[in-house]
Amino acid sequence: MTNSLQKFEKKQIDKLTSKKRIPTFRPGDTVKVTLKIVEGEKSRSQSYEGVCIARKNNSINSKFTVRKMSHGEGVERVFSLFSPNISSIEVIRKGDVKRAKLYYLRDRTGKRARIADRDRGEEADQYELSEPIEKPDEQLAPSKEVVAEAVPTEEQKSESPASKAENTEDESK
Repeated sequence: MTNSLQKFEKKQIDKLTSKKRIPTFRPGDTVKVTLKIVEGEKSRSQSYEGVCIARKNNSINSKFTVRKMSHGEGVERVFSLFSPNISSIEVIRKGDVKRAKLYYLRDRTGKRARIADRDRGEEADQYELSEPIEKPDEQLAPSKEVVAEAVPTEEQKSESPASKAENTEDESK
């Protein structure tokens, strides 16, 4: 029973992450979440930037909580990781914390609520795109066939451009 349920959830996750990239982020990281908001017939994008204070990894039901300060008031919002309303997630800053839940930030304001910056280097995305995106370097690089044609043959090496010019002058006289 659980095996078939896990397979179904994995297929759903693959389907939901096929067109967007979900980076690796942890509590303490500053993230920018861009949402698609539909109002009647119009739709627009709205970004929500703040510190990730909690993360719950529960397969398809994974959630994360982002806290930001808005006009001096703390605002928290819980996002579903695989929601179709989330158009992108971007990690702005990586924080150095030793806890999984940062609920203690609710009581702190100002400099006391700061989180130290940490360089974790380049991290692979948590969920890779199922359709690989071509890199610009691969598009600009010539194929092997083109490179093979660009190499001059023995006959072409013997005739330099200067000698070709002399041959055409002699023929015109």
